[in-house]
Amino acid sequence: MTPPLIHLAEAQKSAPVTDWAARIGWVVGLLVFVVFVYWLMRQGWKWRGTLQGDLPELPSTPEDLGEPQLRLSGRYHGSTTAGQWLDRIVARGLGTRSRAELTLTDQGLDVVRPGAEDFFVPAAALRGARLDKGIAGKVLPEGGLLIVTWRHGDKDIDSGFRSDRAGEHPAWVEAIDRLSTARQGTSETSTTEHGTTEHGTTEHGTTEHGTTEHHTSTTEHTETEGAR
Repeated sequence: MTPPLIHLAEAQKSAPVTDWAARIGWVVGLLVFVVFVYWLMRQGWKWRGTLQGDLPELPSTPEDLGEPQLRLSGRYHGSTTAGQWLDRIVARGLGTRSRAELTLTDQGLDVVRPGAEDFFVPAAALRGARLDKGIAGKVLPEGGLLIVTWRHGDKDIDSGFRSDRAGEHPAWVEAIDRLSTARQGTSETSTTEHGTTEHGTTEHGTTEHGTTEHHTSTTEHTETEGAR
């Protein structure tokens, strides 16, 4: 057989048959793996929520919110235990990322979240604010996050927000720090005055008690002298 005929015979051979069974098996296996990973994530989320079940209900916005000092439109990126940017809090809907509309007044910080649970941070619960780059596994450029620290129940919480205009962040840090410092100073003054009042009342009561005892002792001494 001449070489051209050999090449012609080779060209007429059938193309390799695709092993569809093997390909389908790989696709099904991949889908099962993805579903399994998603299920594990959901179970971890539920488990974390159960551990955080003692977190009290979030405060609701008061009817009289007061005059707005600042407003912000942006995103809510999550909350963690204060100072621990990976210790995510998922209870009470705090683990759901969403759009957010923030309003700061003398009463506190109002957080409106379309599609998620709104919450309110009273001014007395604010502990300060700072600029950071990461929270709850979300990492942004340095200073790209506005972190608000607040007290809820017996836990200090960091909540992360990013404005649509990041240049607004420094003004929010300054305003929240100023409000939290003023509120804490008022609270400490009130506590000091209350303690001073109680101390004065105690001393007054002790003085009256001592005067009464002295008067009784004098009377008894006079009666004894008269009997003699």
